Amino acid sequence: MGELRFLSKIEQVAAHLRAELAGGRWEGAMPGRLELAAELGTNAKTVEDALRQLEREGVLAGQGAGRKRRIVRAEKPDKVVLRVKILPFEPSDRGSSLFNVLLHRLKEQGHEVAFAEKSLHDLGMDVNRVAAYVEASVADVWLVIAGSREILEWFAARTGPSFALSGRWTGLPIAGINTQKIPAMKAAVRRLYDHGHRRIVFMCREERRKPYPAALEQAFLDELTALGIKTGAYNLPDWGDDIAGFYRGLDALFHHTPPTALFLTEARLFIAAQQHLARRGILAPRDVSLICDDPDVAFSWCLPVVSHFRWDTRPVVSRVVRWVDNVARGREDRRQSFIQAEFVEGGTVGPLG
Repeated sequence: MGELRFLSKIEQVAAHLRAELAGGRWEGAMPGRLELAAELGTNAKTVEDALRQLEREGVLAGQGAGRKRRIVRAEKPDKVVLRVKILPFEPSDRGSSLFNVLLHRLKEQGHEVAFAEKSLHDLGMDVNRVAAYVEASVADVWLVIAGSREILEWFAARTGPSFALSGRWTGLPIAGINTQKIPAMKAAVRRLYDHGHRRIVFMCREERRKPYPAALEQAFLDELTALGIKTGAYNLPDWGDDIAGFYRGLDALFHHTPPTALFLTEARLFIAAQQHLARRGILAPRDVSLICDDPDVAFSWCLPVVSHFRWDTRPVVSRVVRWVDNVARGREDRRQSFIQAEFVEGGTVGPLG
């Protein structure tokens, strides 16, 4: 083995920019050194020296003082066209703006992309039925939306490339992206506590509760415990996993010891709960504080404005497009990443009446 040599700061910045260029992050012209320095958290001189190094390599071409450097694209063989299947969590995911933007971006890259005819719920969230369906389908790669732990374990173990869009993939050898909601959850629980709430419930999907609470749900319980609130099945109730079961679960909650604050997972469940409770004369925030752990464009048009967790969805699309591109180029990519969410307190949260 030869002598170990550490890269200088200039070489590290050049290597990072080279990798980003190879991944197709920028087109046409390179951002200026000040913009890149701010993004990378380094000084402009280091970035300028790195850019000059890339010029010497022929990756960039200078265009004169005050003008951005031109990106020089080497001649490359035609990229492999992949058949991409998006496996929805529920049929309604096919109407999601995020997933449709992703679908169109991948099509723009030249890939053949479609939603699977079946959703995880159509297949009963049963790993054997999912496996049989996937193996019988024609696809090169799979994008799996909100898979359970068991289902994502199966995808991680199979030969073909798969990407987990949310779901319980932590610790599995599979590429994935998820939203880090735990800080937002802690902030929301503490805000409710400050408002006087003690009976706080989180209605989440069965695969988030079983066989044991997922990270966000456990953080919810842990935060209640840290505030001196005794936790149990009441705080994370079972309700089945269909519309009828959801309404029965709500009715049971508000029959004996009604919660004063309620978290709902997903915008569709929030809207269903808000309407169902309103029909019973239970209004937010007068009778119950309501928080959704997902964003939705419709929330800004609601009065009162819905309290929710917010994050930027653009990195999700960029990450998945880059992953598919890496697979098309024969590069192994199992990187897992998170997007930070924040709690946005709207008008559906208020003091305990």
